Amino acid sequence: MAKYDLVFIHAPSVYDFRKESMFYGPVSDLVPSTPVFEMYPFGFTTMAAHLSKAGYKVRIINLASMMLNDSKLDVEAFLSKINSDVFGIDLHWLPHAHGSLAVAEILKRLHPDSKILFGGFSSSYFQEELIQYPQVDLVLRGDSVEQPVVTLMDTLSRSGDLSKVPNLTWKKDGKITVNDMTFIPDDLDYLDIDYAWIIKSVIKNMDLEGAKPFKDWDRYPLTVSFTVRGCSHCCAVCGGSCGANKIVLSRSKPAFRSPEKVAEDISNVENYLKAPVFVVGDLRQHGESYAERFFKECKNLGIDTHVILEYFVPPPESFFKAADSTFSRYSIQFSPDSHEENVRYALGRKFDNHSMNKSIGFALQNNCQRFDMFFMIGLPEQTPESAISSAQYTRDLYGSNGNDSRLHIYTSPLAPFLDPGSFAFENPEKYGYKLLAHTLEEHRVRLTSPSWKDVLSYETKWMTRDQIAQTSYDAADLLSRVRLDVGHITQEEYDEITSRSKEARALLSEVEAATKIQSSEDRKAALDALRGRGMELMESTICQKRELEWDSQSVFRSAPRVVKGLIFKKKKR
Repeated sequence: MAKYDLVFIHAPSVYDFRKESMFYGPVSDLVPSTPVFEMYPFGFTTMAAHLSKAGYKVRIINLASMMLNDSKLDVEAFLSKINSDVFGIDLHWLPHAHGSLAVAEILKRLHPDSKILFGGFSSSYFQEELIQYPQVDLVLRGDSVEQPVVTLMDTLSRSGDLSKVPNLTWKKDGKITVNDMTFIPDDLDYLDIDYAWIIKSVIKNMDLEGAKPFKDWDRYPLTVSFTVRGCSHCCAVCGGSCGANKIVLSRSKPAFRSPEKVAEDISNVENYLKAPVFVVGDLRQHGESYAERFFKECKNLGIDTHVILEYFVPPPESFFKAADSTFSRYSIQFSPDSHEENVRYALGRKFDNHSMNKSIGFALQNNCQRFDMFFMIGLPEQTPESAISSAQYTRDLYGSNGNDSRLHIYTSPLAPFLDPGSFAFENPEKYGYKLLAHTLEEHRVRLTSPSWKDVLSYETKWMTRDQIAQTSYDAADLLSRVRLDVGHITQEEYDEITSRSKEARALLSEVEAATKIQSSEDRKAALDALRGRGMELMESTICQKRELEWDSQSVFRSAPRVVKGLIFKKKKR
């Protein structure tokens, strides 16, 4: 049995979701992962690379993805064979509150002498509550713990003084200690983003399944390049906003990776995989010169892959012209959250519809391959009528852009939780929210509710949870009708989408009725009878999820490129 120093494990949102009777709803329709949220945070790869460079034997296991792809996987038998001094579990996104703690409990029972380490945004926020769970030994706080985790492993290996490890919350003999948050880097150029390590790890462990970032990554790989940690924007419901970063991570300003390093990261991906690269963060957030330097370096490196850019504030046409002249293929993702200015303003998104619509036109006029735009339901100042009226806005927007099929518009609920640390979470009354869960434990318990509507941790002054759920289906159905009318989907596709939506609405009502059965035995039987239909609707509840897939080829078709990349590795500048 191989022995590791640290094994990173990504748990499913709920353990064991395969045995639970749950109707997930449209909570993950617009992200690559399923409602199990099997996509692990990118920090796993950067931490693993830094630890490996320091001489530690490390492995990443995406347990959630493995469970999705193997319904018969015996999790306890599998984990019992993994021998490691430390098991690192992410509780980054709060929907993992149940699964992460359940898997931690299993690991502690199977490996009582191993340390259980937690990390991630939600771990940082709830660290004082989290460390009190008996299965949790250590919590590393912050958004940049690549160096602290090496310090932690060095200290553990020599049985040293844990009080010297920055950003660490820990316990010994029942006593909890919270070390100062002292490692908060000002920039990200120190990061060693080594894609070769990931590939070598897969080969060494003969385990692509356990290392995949999400369930179908081998079928359509998508990679990322980060420009920033933190944010200069203060959006009310975002856990990554400037306010949340200050509260949770003690970060007073964003830490940027230099644009030259970001371009180099994309080039390194291209060295191993023929796959789209999503550039995380608005390139203009650090000023126009940042974007200019990025485009210039990408040209210098001759990058020839599909690059996906995002922006938070509508850019001028010069931005899209630069993207067009730099890349053979580029796409845009933009989340204005609402088509209504008053709703956006209440969120802290201070741009008007005129500038928003102009930027969309600029992108399409400058050869953007695809433009994805996302709305949310459950926002401040948003009524059911205002959310539903996004369909008419969409119809008008398509009309003003010649019904361009490259423009894709989606809507989904703000689900399942309000982000801890966000302005709305910290001051719900000010933003019109009523919180139904405050503590980590309260969120953990909600996740096993049979209906996604009951998992929701909030309602607003303008919408109850019932209204949020019904409006989510209504708005999505109307958007689908618009797409049919403008010729973006066929009648057959429209019928399939609306049929699934109709089934989802019916199932929502039936699950709710089952939960009201007084007899626990009869209630369980009724919910179990609905389980199969719930699993059928696990993905693509209100849209065709495959529309969100990018023009990737299977990861196996990149095998010759991988071999060449490992042999002739590009030198870093």
